[in-house]
Amino acid sequence: MTPRPQPPARSAAWVDVVFGLAAKAAAILTLGLLAAILSSLVIGAWPAIEKYGLGFLANSVWDPVAGEFGGLVMIYGTLATSIIALIIAVPVSFGIALFLTELSPAWLKRPLGTAIELLAAVPSIVYGMWGLLVFSPVLATYVQQPLQALFAGVPYLGALVSGPPVGIGILSAGIILAIMIIPFIAAVMRDVFDVTPPMLKESAYALGSTTWEVMYRVVLPYTKTGVIGGIMLGLGRALGETMAVTFVIGNFNQLDSLSLFQAANSITSALANEFAEAASGLHQAALIYLGLVLFFITFVVLSLSKVLLAQLKKREGARA
Repeated sequence: MTPRPQPPARSAAWVDVVFGLAAKAAAILTLGLLAAILSSLVIGAWPAIEKYGLGFLANSVWDPVAGEFGGLVMIYGTLATSIIALIIAVPVSFGIALFLTELSPAWLKRPLGTAIELLAAVPSIVYGMWGLLVFSPVLATYVQQPLQALFAGVPYLGALVSGPPVGIGILSAGIILAIMIIPFIAAVMRDVFDVTPPMLKESAYALGSTTWEVMYRVVLPYTKTGVIGGIMLGLGRALGETMAVTFVIGNFNQLDSLSLFQAANSITSALANEFAEAASGLHQAALIYLGLVLFFITFVVLSLSKVLLAQLKKREGARA
C-alpha cells in the first residue's frame, strides 16, 4: 500500500501567528483608546455632571458670567441641523448614485463622479465662508423674505419662517451641511449599487420593470447595508462638523423660537468658540460635558442603525 504523501511543512507558520497577534493587538488598542477617550471626557466633565446631572440636557441657559450652564440650545442646534442635512442630502445622493449607475452615458460617468468626489476635498472653512458671504444673503433675499410675506399671519407656518432676514441660522447651517455630506453618501451609494450582480437587474428589466422598480425592488434590498452605512457616514460628518457650522448658524445661546431661520448654536460650534478662552472650572467642565453628550449622540445613532439593519434582516428571514 502506497503511503499517503505528507503535506509540506509550513516554513512560515510564525507569520500567521504574528499576524494574528498584531490584528488582536490592533483591536484591543482601538477599544482601549475608545475607553480612554470616554474616561477622560467623564473625568473632565465631572464637576458639571455633579452640579447639574441630567438637568443639564434640559436647561437652555448658558451664561458663563453668572456661572449657569445648560446644553439644550446646543443639543437642539446639533440635532436640527443634522436632520435638515439628512433630509436634503439623502434624496439628492440617491439621485446622483442612480444617475451614475443606471442613466448616465459612459462619457459622462467618470468625470461627473470625479467632480462629485472632489467636493469632499473642499475644506470645511471654505464652505463656511461661502455660506456666510454668498449663500446666506441669497437665502435671506430669495427664500426667507418671500416665505415671510407668504405666511404672514398664518399660525405655525408664520412662526416657522420668522426672524430677522439675515440668512443665518439653523436652516442655513443645515443646507451647508447637506452640501458637505452629499459627496460622501453619493460615493458610497454609487459603489454599493455597482456591486449589484448585473444578472439580477437584467432579469428585472426583462420582466418589464422600470428603472425605479429595479432600484427599489432589486438594487436597494441587495445593497441596504451599504446604503445605510453611507447615510450613517454622512450623519457622523454632519454631527461632528465644526467650522462651516460656526460661520452660518449664528452662535446664539438662546432659543427664542423654533423658526428655521432662528440663530442658534451647536455643540461643535460652542466648543470651537469658547473652549480656548474658558477658565478652568465649571465653564470648562460644561464644555467637556457637551463633548460627552455629542459622543453619546453619535453612539446612539450608530446603535439605532445596527438595530435597523437587524430588523431588516429579520423581516427577510420571515418572508423567506
